[in-house]
Amino acid sequence: MGVLFCAIGLNKTKLLSLRPGKSLVIFAYLLGLATGALLLFWQQRRRERRLIKILQATDWSTALGQVEQLVKTQPQQQRQLRSLGTSRDTLERILQTAPIGYLQVDEENQLVWCNDQANRLLKMNQPLTGPVQRRRLLLEVARSYELDALIEETREKQACCQREWMLYQISPDPLHPKEEPTFPLRGYAIPLDRGEVGVFLENRQEAALLVQQRDRWTSDVAHELKTPLTSIRLVAETLQPRVDESQRRWLDRLVNETIRLSNLVEDLLNLSRLQGDQFQGLSLKPVDLPQLIQRAWVSLEPLAQVKTLNLAYDGPSHCLANLDEPLFHRVLLNLIDNAIKHSPSRGTVYIRLLEPGAALTLGHDAEPEPDTLILDVMDMGPGFNAKDLPYIFDRFYRADPSRTRIDPLVDLAPVEAGMAPEVGRGTGLGLAIVSQIIEAHKGTITAANHPELGGGWLRLRLPTTQSGGAK
Repeated sequence: MGVLFCAIGLNKTKLLSLRPGKSLVIFAYLLGLATGALLLFWQQRRRERRLIKILQATDWSTALGQVEQLVKTQPQQQRQLRSLGTSRDTLERILQTAPIGYLQVDEENQLVWCNDQANRLLKMNQPLTGPVQRRRLLLEVARSYELDALIEETREKQACCQREWMLYQISPDPLHPKEEPTFPLRGYAIPLDRGEVGVFLENRQEAALLVQQRDRWTSDVAHELKTPLTSIRLVAETLQPRVDESQRRWLDRLVNETIRLSNLVEDLLNLSRLQGDQFQGLSLKPVDLPQLIQRAWVSLEPLAQVKTLNLAYDGPSHCLANLDEPLFHRVLLNLIDNAIKHSPSRGTVYIRLLEPGAALTLGHDAEPEPDTLILDVMDMGPGFNAKDLPYIFDRFYRADPSRTRIDPLVDLAPVEAGMAPEVGRGTGLGLAIVSQIIEAHKGTITAANHPELGGGWLRLRLPTTQSGGAK
């Protein structure tokens, strides 16, 4: 502004030279010159006052200390950055050479990173493994809808999820199709930051082959043992009435052990039939489940009478369900026999049948299950050990000795033909067979300790779509 008024003064001077004798022009010139000088002085003083305020407000000792601290910490931060970069490179090399596949997708399910194993498993044909150069949707490079569903489930739950499926490779060229290998795949998905998901992929082909070989081997051995065991048992039973009373107990023991081995062989053959190519599916028909429970109890009642056990049934008197009657009768025999074995003398075996939609009053469940038929078998024994619960339905798994003790009263029990002679000396396959039969019925079975009785608690769930429900 001061400069502007000075310019006005100069212009007025020129006008004065052109028009002398006009005092008004001189006055305007002097006024503009004075005004410009005052404005220049005011602006300078204003800048000085602002600078003084800034200098007074600044603690220079603190500022210098902060600058020195930043200078000292800069090398440390650089070392930390280099260390983080090295750790990241190490992790990438580990994932790149890992024997299992790993891939990572962003919040839009676009492939961000994959290792060589994942590239081979999913036949993605990525030109480079590691960070991809051009992001594409995972379904474009890997035609596995189960994998995509696993990723979505993990992102929704924000928790680790697992899924197994058969990977069927689709030929990209319909004019020149070629057979691609099919193998079972297991995926472990973990949620990451910013909506990303990482997935570990495991080829289960080798494990499946080992299971098949094991089942084939046990089936072959069981078939080979069945005939000689039958011959040994016949010879021992033939010799029983021909020996002295003092020696007969040895033959009785031989017969009992032969029966136990025969039961083991029969259980192995049953498992093989349920899992192998011989299994022709279920022969479903309407079965009155309460009557089937009663028949199973009558078959095992001699063993229950030795320990003075009673049956307490809670449920409807009639309940029709579509079941494979012989197989489900075997389920009930194994479950009730297991409860008898582990019940104390003069105890009670509890069986409860809940129709679809019935309210659950015992245990952890509170909500009714409208599409499920539930069967509970409970005893008053010592219950399952916590470390045994995850393995109760595994083959040949023998629980804690407290659950397999031999009651002294049972040693005097008469042995029926075809039944285990001693309680607590099972084959370790009973619950495995039960689990396999229930799985064939599209149901589930769980094991726990009853919160009120304290004993073992086995719960069967059968979907009404399979069982037909109650009528």
